[in-house]
Amino acid sequence: MNDGRRQLILGGARSGKSTLAERRAADAAADGLRVLYVATAEVRDAEMARRIAHHRERRPAAWGLVEAPLHLAAALRAHAAADACLLVDCLTLWLSNLLFAGAAARQAEAGEAVDCPLLRDETAALVDALATLPGRILLVSNEVGWGIVPMHPVSRCFADEQGRLNQRVAAVCDGVTLVAAGLPLALK
Repeated sequence: MNDGRRQLILGGARSGKSTLAERRAADAAADGLRVLYVATAEVRDAEMARRIAHHRERRPAAWGLVEAPLHLAAALRAHAAADACLLVDCLTLWLSNLLFAGAAARQAEAGEAVDCPLLRDETAALVDALATLPGRILLVSNEVGWGIVPMHPVSRCFADEQGRLNQRVAAVCDGVTLVAAGLPLALK
């Protein structure tokens, strides 16, 4: 199912959201679009290295790769084109990178109000860019708001910011799909 040029694909951990996004990217390739995988993860430990390797093994060799752990909007602006499909996997890791690269995590840990220019500016730049980019954009993100309120202040900050980011991105996307148990449910 093609939900338009801008698609947000949400789900929990191991829900099948990346697999769905990859199928939609493969459909775009079959339609003649170049596919570029925009990776936001960084290898920080052996477990993350295994996750990244698993994703890499699933992708066709013909797909390009851009790594954008922090400056996602700039990467999308640089690579979006009418004949391209950009698959961003995932907004959740990107947001986590922003929280820890800037002051947000430290501010939350200290019990302060979170006011982090890196987080604020990069998330705003992404939302602004999505409205104007040519081509097809597939964005994968975790839905983290269905669990209990986390006990740790940094975890609460992350859950709040993830929910806000998902809402803002969903508002500018043509289609939004929720994936649970590998089954997609069109929300928009």
